[in-house]
Amino acid sequence: MMNGNGDHDHSEETDSKQEGSGADADPGEDANEQEVIVIQDTGFTVKIQAPGTEPFDLQVSPQEMVQEIHQVLMDREDTCHRTCFSLQLDGNVLDNFAELKSIEGLQEGSFLKVVEEPYTVREARIHVRHIRDLLKSMDPSDAYNGVDCNSLSFLSVFTDGDLGDSGKRKKKGSELEQIDCTPPEHILPGSKERPLVPLQPQNKDWKPLQCLKVLTMSGWNPPPGNRKMHGDLMYLYIVTAEERHVSITASTRGFYLNQSTTYSFNPKPANPSFLSHSLVELLSQISPAFKKNFTALQKKRVQRHPFERIATPFQVYSWTAPQIDHAMDCVRAEDAYTSRLGYEEHIPGQTRDWNEELQTTRELTRKNLPERLLRERAIFKVHSDFAAAATRGAMAVIDGNVMAINPGEETRMQMFIWNNIFFSLGFDVRDHYRELGGDAAAHAAPTNDLNGVRAYGAVDVEGLYTLGTVVVDYRGYRVTAQSIIPGILEREQEQSVIYGSIDFGKTVVSHPKYLELLEKTSRPLKVQRHPVLNEKEAPVELCSSVECKGIIGNDGRHYILDLLRTFPPDLNFLPVDGEELPPECQRLAYPRQHRHRLACLRQELIEAFVEHRYLLFMKMAALQLMQQKANKENKAAALTDGSNAEPEASPADGPQSAPASEDPAPASDAPTEPATTPSEASQTPESQPAEAETTATVTTTTAAAEATEPAEALAVTTNGTPEPEGPDGQGRECESPLEGKEAEESIPGLAQAKELAESLAAEDGSSIDPKSREVVLNACKAVGSISDTSFDIRFNPDIFSPGVRFPESSADAIQKQKQLLKDAAAFLVSCQIPSLVKDCLDHSALPMDGTTLTEALHQRGINVRYLGTVLDFVDKTPAKTQLEYFYRIGVSELVTRCAKHIFKTYLQGVELSALSAAVSHFLNCFLSSFPDAVAHLPADELVSRRKNRKRRNRVPGGGDNTAWASLTPVELWKNIVSEAQTYYHFTLHCESVDQAVEKYGLQKSTLLREISVKTGIQILIKEYNFDSRHKPAFTEEDILNIFPVVKHVNPKASDAFHFFQSGQAKVQQGFLKEGCELINEALNLFNNVYGAMHVEICACLRLLARLNYIMGDHPEALNNQQKAVLMSERVLGIEHPNTIQEYMHLALYCFANGQLSTALKLLYRARYLMLVVCGEDHPEMALLDSNIGLVLHGVMEYDLSLRFLENALAINSKYHGLRSLKVALSHHLVARVYESKAEFRSALQHEKEGYTIYKNQVGEAHEKTKESSEYLKYLTQQAVALQRTMNEIYKNGSNASIMPLKFTAPSMASVLEQLNIINGIIFIPLSQKDLENLKAEVQRRQMLQEASKSEEPSEETPMEPEDLPVDD
Repeated sequence: MMNGNGDHDHSEETDSKQEGSGADADPGEDANEQEVIVIQDTGFTVKIQAPGTEPFDLQVSPQEMVQEIHQVLMDREDTCHRTCFSLQLDGNVLDNFAELKSIEGLQEGSFLKVVEEPYTVREARIHVRHIRDLLKSMDPSDAYNGVDCNSLSFLSVFTDGDLGDSGKRKKKGSELEQIDCTPPEHILPGSKERPLVPLQPQNKDWKPLQCLKVLTMSGWNPPPGNRKMHGDLMYLYIVTAEERHVSITASTRGFYLNQSTTYSFNPKPANPSFLSHSLVELLSQISPAFKKNFTALQKKRVQRHPFERIATPFQVYSWTAPQIDHAMDCVRAEDAYTSRLGYEEHIPGQTRDWNEELQTTRELTRKNLPERLLRERAIFKVHSDFAAAATRGAMAVIDGNVMAINPGEETRMQMFIWNNIFFSLGFDVRDHYRELGGDAAAHAAPTNDLNGVRAYGAVDVEGLYTLGTVVVDYRGYRVTAQSIIPGILEREQEQSVIYGSIDFGKTVVSHPKYLELLEKTSRPLKVQRHPVLNEKEAPVELCSSVECKGIIGNDGRHYILDLLRTFPPDLNFLPVDGEELPPECQRLAYPRQHRHRLACLRQELIEAFVEHRYLLFMKMAALQLMQQKANKENKAAALTDGSNAEPEASPADGPQSAPASEDPAPASDAPTEPATTPSEASQTPESQPAEAETTATVTTTTAAAEATEPAEALAVTTNGTPEPEGPDGQGRECESPLEGKEAEESIPGLAQAKELAESLAAEDGSSIDPKSREVVLNACKAVGSISDTSFDIRFNPDIFSPGVRFPESSADAIQKQKQLLKDAAAFLVSCQIPSLVKDCLDHSALPMDGTTLTEALHQRGINVRYLGTVLDFVDKTPAKTQLEYFYRIGVSELVTRCAKHIFKTYLQGVELSALSAAVSHFLNCFLSSFPDAVAHLPADELVSRRKNRKRRNRVPGGGDNTAWASLTPVELWKNIVSEAQTYYHFTLHCESVDQAVEKYGLQKSTLLREISVKTGIQILIKEYNFDSRHKPAFTEEDILNIFPVVKHVNPKASDAFHFFQSGQAKVQQGFLKEGCELINEALNLFNNVYGAMHVEICACLRLLARLNYIMGDHPEALNNQQKAVLMSERVLGIEHPNTIQEYMHLALYCFANGQLSTALKLLYRARYLMLVVCGEDHPEMALLDSNIGLVLHGVMEYDLSLRFLENALAINSKYHGLRSLKVALSHHLVARVYESKAEFRSALQHEKEGYTIYKNQVGEAHEKTKESSEYLKYLTQQAVALQRTMNEIYKNGSNASIMPLKFTAPSMASVLEQLNIINGIIFIPLSQKDLENLKAEVQRRQMLQEASKSEEPSEETPMEPEDLPVDD
């Protein structure tokens, strides 16, 4: 096993013990069945006896190592203070690194004894470190400071501890009166306040119980020789809570008091010496306060949910923090001095050879599932360790704590090596990028390179190696960290490069082995093999861009580096003389001048473009086949038939797509083909038929093609129709299976075209008649395929590279390639941007902040540099008001990105001592209404004298100028406006922050969050007065820290992901139980690869919770969703849009479990977070407010409930249009509350509105319309009865005989039913029998649909499409 893995984080072991119980889950794929069983050998129980405690049982699994039992014991409340012990079975010591199954005699019920072992210096250090960790276990300062992969989580504040049975259970619904439902003022609809302080509520557990005042290493360390020979290992100095100062010796036998004082050394044992094997036992004897508080602290620590304490795989930073007391901490101090340079705890006496670790893990075998899991787990672990080390190193470099390897050169040219990692700065050194845009190009190159590394890593070709790469932005500098190719530092680059070019194509070399390896990546990455001319005018074959260099390391491995041009250039941002772009681009004023010439298309765009072309190809072939057939029959018919084939497709799309867009969740009636559902098929973009070794893959792709057929038919004729989602949109197709069927009829030749493509792929096309071959040839030509016999599109990344020349012979191919690039550029603006906007209009994409907006763009292959174009497009859309929120988020993203660009150069000139002053000054200029923000320069005695200026300037971050202090708000906003114009080609109409807020409806709290997250600023959490015109909002005391912003590769768990996808597909088909099992299986595999904390595990848990809920298991739903919330807070951040969603789901499950006040608290928290992140005007806010209103209705807070529901109604009307069914439902919810208040007139008014919408949208006969009309009758009766009673009172005065009126408080069940409806869940009461019937029903329907393709399925399907969202 690799040394990097020996100690994969064990705190999660305790947790995965409970998780791994799904051993009997049965995965759908037969192939994997055996493999899965291998991993899940059944566990067994052993008894453990530790000194001074009762024996206890521990559940273990045969795969675990003995070491993992050690970890569990170090975490348990009663044994946590032991670190130096061995486990013995019948007197034999167990080997720490042995797997349990390999130990003879270890079985169910075995008795393991914990035996204390003598200490060594290393063991004593580990012991002290562990005790310090236990003392700090409840202290959040590590999370605020962003160290050791700690991060914040606040869920427990709102749930009062655990939600399960162990927590303090809320009394059930009977005692409604005690719930205080009024939210704080700032959470109510319409409130303009956006306070920051509630973002991090005070957790009462964090007031640390003080166990000790001081625990540090003593100044008498290390022990002198004579004491060493008495067994002294080191000395500690401790001040107890009772102010007793003691000096302690750590010896081989344990810890004891000695007689030293601060100034005199006397190592003799004190009397009594209290010799104890554990430091905790010793301290408990000498300090009663320690004993009491330590026990209480450990009780609390063990009660916390494991997910609150497990380390995350990558560090998450918080942009706000309270003022934390800086406590004395020996371990932290020691870490800072040794700076943990190379020595990581688990590798004795050596720094880690990162390159070796990264490459060896790649070389592990991957023949079957257990091997792949082991490999992926090793890769993931090494990657996250490498990312952490690279980040630490990059910060050390910029802070000036690392010596350069070329110290003689000027600062920006310096390079560094630290901990076996190579660091370089993002500046254009030696005019390397002069042709391409100088520093701007040098700044863009590392991220492009990282994208290349990510792409090649994902293809994962055996024998081809990339470097570990991490890009860190810190204090205005961009640092690239790379692992080091063995031997590269000893030789000149010219000698080592045997493939590619080191001077952008002037000299080029190639190498057969590299060509062979890169050929394997050619198809998945769509890179075309092509010849270029070298300096001798001879053609050289390449299968990558010229700057991609191949170097064989001293270890004999084939490395490729400089992958910055893996993907083809983006012609919209690369004006080339003499080249015209297609009219779609020209209409939008492309091509535009960009800062640098490295603008590339994204991989997602290439995938989407190829898929689009594939559909076109199939259509061409189909139409030609039709014409041939018609020609054969008779000439006359041909005319009519040929002309009908195309237009028929378009009208088919019209009526069909209307209902589809109403609800974005995929239809669950029946998949297009029994074998694959559209969502599954569209997620195999790589299976173009050209690649098909078997014909099966072809059918999958064509199934996807048919599913999205009619939508596409339109795309040929008009621009801006929907695109099938790229590989990332997990099955969000809006097409119902129906449309696929219609498509087959509308273009009758499709089926034949499909067969033809299959047979061509299957048998080299030898048995096919020339006519058909010609069909394919024409179709290939039309779509720009590089092959004439099958569909195959690849790009040549060297087109339009300055300095690259191509041989004459390939002139035709080059022309074709240029056209393809132009088409791709046009595809981006004419298809992908409109498709994004359409998805936002039908709410299948709902960005909430900058991050989610960027993700939405990237998923569709749109680079952020197109943001201006996207916003202009939105501005010109007729449905502009329905996109107001999108426009606002876009503008605030654009503004903060411009500010970030300016801030970057601004910071480079600031010396360390003035950093907080400079950052606060910048924020004042950016956000404060105070017109003349003045910077505070550091006091004179701190400003360095002239004489040592020379030496100090050697540090990259050591600029010594005060130019930053002269920035003014007016100037900064001028710069932002001009940056928006030059970079994004977007015109901002504002000259100050207040004008921006006014004109674009922005929020200062949102801008502050966005700029802080983007630049790594951490500010003090308090209320800032941005709008004061008399004093600036920020002082330098408000800036607490500046963190790095890190980009790295995320290795994937491929097997787990496949299970997850097939689980989703099963769920969509309505097979809930199978789906649930597959997803449980995926969860196990994810845990196996990533450990317990990861974004993908979060998605898995959310889906599981949703399934548990639908299948009626509320407690289990609550349990899984609680994990999902905790994990989202820890891995993504406490106010990330995903976390907000998770809070909403959890609230629903809490309500279903009868925990009403908790449900409300969670909803209020979600609403608060959403207000801070994007403000009130957002479609999601309607859903949130409907939830809050319903719960309040349930607890009879009618007036409050109305405020939220009416707000939801307003937002729904704005974003869904007045005729939407969502609006009808909103009207109904409001009517119900008015009914409860006995205000029947208002109730009638709202219900009438709802009724009208239902009648117009779904017709009189629809069940919804009937329900609504029934309810109208009922309301009318109630209103009449009330009127009668009132009349009676007027007439007869007090002695009237009054009929008692029915005022109904809504039942919990009815509230829950409405909650389910608005959250898109429709219940199926599931008994085993029902499940069977349901399955039979679904299959019967499939058969029916197969049989009569023309009939539409009836309205009452067993589950409505909205029923089972895959991933919302």
